[in-house]
Amino acid sequence: MEVCIITFALMLIIPLISTIRLNVTYRSCLKRDNGKGLTGYDVAKKILDSNGLGDIYIVETAGTMTDAYESGRRVLRLSHDVFHGTSVAAAAIAAHEAGHAVQDAKDYSWFRVRHTIAPSVQLGEKASYIILIVGLILGIINLVYIGVALMIFGLIFELVTLPCELDASKRGYALIEEYDLIDEDNKPYVSKMLRAAAFTYIAAILTTLAQMAYYIARYSGRRR
Repeated sequence: MEVCIITFALMLIIPLISTIRLNVTYRSCLKRDNGKGLTGYDVAKKILDSNGLGDIYIVETAGTMTDAYESGRRVLRLSHDVFHGTSVAAAAIAAHEAGHAVQDAKDYSWFRVRHTIAPSVQLGEKASYIILIVGLILGIINLVYIGVALMIFGLIFELVTLPCELDASKRGYALIEEYDLIDEDNKPYVSKMLRAAAFTYIAAILTTLAQMAYYIARYSGRRR
């Protein structure tokens, strides 16, 4: 019972801490001007053009922190505050997403693996939750076990995603420095923003492990 309580608490606390940390850091860095007058679009454009990736479209997308690079479509999507903003947050996020484009161009191994396994892994992950929910509703414990076992698909994807995201942040920061896209005083804040974003991926792994541990502990020894 103690294991169930602890793992259930971790399932709730870990993502909550991660979300709060990211939101607080984002808002703080959003208020701080990058000192160069460059928008997130400008930062991404400079990085892409300097790396021979001028054919990638940079477009504005709705929402907050909805920024993403789409390899197949050759599109880099930036949220409104990033696309138009001259904040530290805008520069950091734009550089990070441009970092993914550079990974793609350089055939970075973890990016390629993530891109290759994504469809099948995401299908397995969705199936795991469907089977798990059906098992819980109907009280069929064997289905719960199968659902938990299939959660390994989500864990694999998260484990592959982590080095890919960490490398994109590392590349983004290095490119910001190389092309002098932010003033010296703001560089620590760029690092802070990128670290907060990276922690969300670590939190996702820990949360999945906590979920698996919870269901195993909760239903261990039961059969039906």
